Amino acid sequence: MRAIRRFTVRPVLPEPIAALGVLAGNLRWSWHPATQDVFAEVSPEAWAATHDPVHVLGSASRERLDALAADDGFRQRLGDAAASLDRYLADDRWYQRQQHDGPRAIAYFSPEFGITAVLPQYSGGLGILAGDHLKAASDLGAPIVGVGLLYRHGYFAQSLSREGWQQEGYPLLDPDELPITALREADGSLATISIGQPGDRDLVARIWVARVGRVPLLMLDTDVEGAPDHHVAVTDRLYGGNSEHRLRQELLLGVGGVRALRAWSRITGAVEPEVYHTNEGHAGFQGIERIRELTASGLSFDAALEVCRASTVFTTHTPVPAGIDRFPRSLIEQYFAEGAATPGVPLDRVLAFGAESYAGGDPGVFNMAVLGFRLAQRANGVSQLHGHVSREMFHGLWPAFDEAEVPITSITNGVHAPTWVAREFQELVAELGADADGDPAAFQAAIEAAPFGRVWELKHALRERLVDDARARLRASWRGRGAADAELGWIDDALDPDVLTIGFARRVPSYKRLTLMLRDPERLKRLLLDPERPVQLVIAGKAHPADDGGKKLIQELVRFADDPEVRHRIVFLPNYDIAMALPLYPGCDVWLNNPLRPYEACGTSGMKAALNGGLNLSILDGWWDEWFDGDNGWAIPSADGVDDADKRDDLEATALYDLIEREIAPRFYDAGADGVPVRWLEMMRHTFVSLAPKVLATRMVRDYVRLLYSPAAASARGLDATAATDLAAWKARIAAGWPGVRVEHVESDGAGDAAEVGAVLSVRAFVALGALSPDDVAVQLVSGRPVGDDEIADPQLAPLDVVETYEGGRYCVAGSIPLDRSGAFGYTVRVVPAGAHLASVAELGLVATA
Repeated sequence: MRAIRRFTVRPVLPEPIAALGVLAGNLRWSWHPATQDVFAEVSPEAWAATHDPVHVLGSASRERLDALAADDGFRQRLGDAAASLDRYLADDRWYQRQQHDGPRAIAYFSPEFGITAVLPQYSGGLGILAGDHLKAASDLGAPIVGVGLLYRHGYFAQSLSREGWQQEGYPLLDPDELPITALREADGSLATISIGQPGDRDLVARIWVARVGRVPLLMLDTDVEGAPDHHVAVTDRLYGGNSEHRLRQELLLGVGGVRALRAWSRITGAVEPEVYHTNEGHAGFQGIERIRELTASGLSFDAALEVCRASTVFTTHTPVPAGIDRFPRSLIEQYFAEGAATPGVPLDRVLAFGAESYAGGDPGVFNMAVLGFRLAQRANGVSQLHGHVSREMFHGLWPAFDEAEVPITSITNGVHAPTWVAREFQELVAELGADADGDPAAFQAAIEAAPFGRVWELKHALRERLVDDARARLRASWRGRGAADAELGWIDDALDPDVLTIGFARRVPSYKRLTLMLRDPERLKRLLLDPERPVQLVIAGKAHPADDGGKKLIQELVRFADDPEVRHRIVFLPNYDIAMALPLYPGCDVWLNNPLRPYEACGTSGMKAALNGGLNLSILDGWWDEWFDGDNGWAIPSADGVDDADKRDDLEATALYDLIEREIAPRFYDAGADGVPVRWLEMMRHTFVSLAPKVLATRMVRDYVRLLYSPAAASARGLDATAATDLAAWKARIAAGWPGVRVEHVESDGAGDAAEVGAVLSVRAFVALGALSPDDVAVQLVSGRPVGDDEIADPQLAPLDVVETYEGGRYCVAGSIPLDRSGAFGYTVRVVPAGAHLASVAELGLVATA
């Protein structure tokens, strides 16, 4: 019989060990080993099975809790862990000590957050990055508050059919069994927000709070008592449903997320955010809701837009146009009609924010990335290469400017070391006195002092742990596929802790090329089965439920791995998640990444491997393109420019096989009499020294604070109602007057037919400004090396000052620059808007050139 109602009875903890509830309620335990040890002591079996403090406490008997309460040693260890958390939450950290003018609070919106496997609200890299961002912000004391959704089925649980086809399951998550609490009003009632819906009741959501160290994460959930089924379903699963379903989710995240922030501040007294960070375009509607708030308080629409833009940061994560959410224009018209989601905001202005009103754009769609860029004054990609790719992708928004001046900067992602580095490595690094976040020279000296023999033993132990975990998962997978135990004896010998282990785990869209390794199956078999230098592969990844192409790639890989000849050397582990990743990264010797370049925006899995002594084997894409130095791993040559996709895959697969066979395996197995491969460990040591300080999420969050958050806060503080109104009027005047701006004539001297290094180029230009004044613009001499069709590469800018004024808004400007290098040289003159509140010369998209 099925229960007609389900609920969770939480344990009542004896007063001497009541701190267990506090520790379980703060997700810092997920990266704090001493706290994990406390919960493991409560119930070793439950902890080993779940690594979930809420489950551990819920499964503990009253007798066990009473025994722990009477155990002096346990109470001491519990007290130490609780005191550590108290200090962590209260002490001044980097932000409080060094960022005195930083924003008082920062809202960080993301559709997914990967913090721990027991809170499965993530699908892949975007969510893991968001989780690491919150953890690093907590460690640094940065005053971030996360905003997301609580999906009752998470993403999906992956399993395999007998034929190797991906199957999806959607287990129901009970919030009462998760490490979260409901936000409540002063009278104890649930705090809720509501959003108007076209021709329907308001969409109502309650607010759950997860404590990520010092950072609160607000999550909205539409499973509210009395709500209609189609409203309850809005937060059913991550990235599911049709376009309308996704739009409702993104309305809830953006519009509802701002309203949840207001409820949080009202109820708790928390400072309202000064900066709003939109992590990918899914939360772009937060800007429209904030404009609604500002206009309701009396600002004009255009002034409200300026305040919103000044305080908003937008991060794009995809280098693939297909990865951007685009909705039918008619659907946006329906949901933003008067009286619906954001009453008072004119529909035509909403539509204009997301319109693809540029060459090649589709007038029938609403683009969420375009919305993000138009509502943010500051934007970035997630690696240097991705910033370049993003500037090319979205060049249409600023067509008058060269790609280099498109206002999209780069902050390369990082990973949260306390989460991802194996405990044994953390203890060794601490013992050596090393700190990747500290002085680089001191870190290098400490790492160089690490005994090779000890490091090699440690790595072997981590490989053994991975083999044990992989065998258990492989056995469970085969049982799920219908195999009997009598068929599975071979799993006892699957993988070998003494064999070179290569890991590959990520989402499975086609551009990540899960099956590139299968281009020459016979050669791969030879590598796997080499009698002297064998290789083994541990592979995992999920395809989107609607992506049959990705599922076919998984099936192809699984069928190869099912072959009795090689199945002890290559395994596919279903249901890749944080719990699987934690032993996988430390247990691998090499981390493989072979996307189609340049479609990997960043790719942080290789960073996690590097922090655990793994060497990267990767296409030069994402972060690896930026930080590969020739000695900290291997770069797979990329066949850029080869138009035939099959030929490109064949060339790059051959290069992959060659690297494994001729360089990687020989170095791994080249051990001395003591069994230690010195050359391998030298490479591992160099990887630590060269990469560890760079790949940290704390470095990433510091970069966001210094380069984006603090400048955004300063801009927002400079825009009170009067300043915002004046700025909006100034922009309107510039736009109206720009057709009258032109460079009429340019003269120069000092650089004749035989110009030499050391000469001075003097330039005079005659410009017409029409109704504008010289104070409204900057006239610049643009110079550099001409390439191609006389395009100026790496341009240098020098100001030209007004020297004469004529009637009719005409001026003569002049200036000079030294010719300090030989070779081809070109120059031109341009006029751009110039105002105190502009973050970029390209912000208005206006330029006049000679």
